[in-house]
Amino acid sequence: MKKFLSIILAAAMLFTAAALITSCGNTSSDNTLKVIDIPLTNEEYAYGVAKGDAELLAEINSFLADIKANGKFDEIVNKYFGDGTPTGVTSAAEDSSKDQLVVATYAAFAPFEYKEGDTYYGVDMEIMALFAQHLGRELVIANMEFESVCTAVSQGMCDIAAAGLTVNDTRKQIIDFSDSYYNASQVVITKGSDTAFDSCKTAEDVEAVLNALTSSTKIGVQNGTTGQFYVSGDEEWGFAGLPTTCVGYEVGALAAQDILNGNVQYVIIDIAPAKEIVSNINALN
Repeated sequence: MKKFLSIILAAAMLFTAAALITSCGNTSSDNTLKVIDIPLTNEEYAYGVAKGDAELLAEINSFLADIKANGKFDEIVNKYFGDGTPTGVTSAAEDSSKDQLVVATYAAFAPFEYKEGDTYYGVDMEIMALFAQHLGRELVIANMEFESVCTAVSQGMCDIAAAGLTVNDTRKQIIDFSDSYYNASQVVITKGSDTAFDSCKTAEDVEAVLNALTSSTKIGVQNGTTGQFYVSGDEEWGFAGLPTTCVGYEVGALAAQDILNGNVQYVIIDIAPAKEIVSNINALN
């Protein structure tokens, strides 16, 4: 059974308490969420290195090929999407006198990266721990806001970006991407009792429902992610945007909890975090 994400749950509970005090809240008795399991996008996750760092790029690509061939990649993925048990990863203190691999991440994007106390977990974190070991370097995890991850690598403050990064042309302007290691997509989170998408079979069906909404409908997103660009619209990403109001959150779990608080109607986020968030929030109710 997959490990519960205590930091996300704690944040969600604190946020719920605050919302009950400060907002008019949700009068519905429905305290559950569900994922509309119809992908709206087709994305590829990859790791990022500084532009022109051909040596590190070759190393990570070779390493990814090796762990996919020897089954280690599938073993790690099974810890977070199957019945395996996650392995915690610890970070050394950054020290310029040592041979270290400094990884930029945003540890609030389960199941790819998250924290419990001082310990990191997630698909990316376990892969980076193995990669540092492969290189014979000490692992340092630099946890920062998601929107700073690519910049930190491009400016030489960190060696590699591992944060569930979707490959796109905008990010390619400042970092070089590794080979893809995971296919992702955006999905809708809504209340368990919501029937608006019940007849939907395809992405076009879901988009038809979303595009029939107005600016009075608020959709929550995690700041800086594909979900934000999908809702707000972004020409470089190829998203026309929705006729709704986009509400940004630093943590996706807080956006989902705000559906139950009555402050947003839907959340659009990557499918793996969506399922993890919904499972954890429903377990509290």
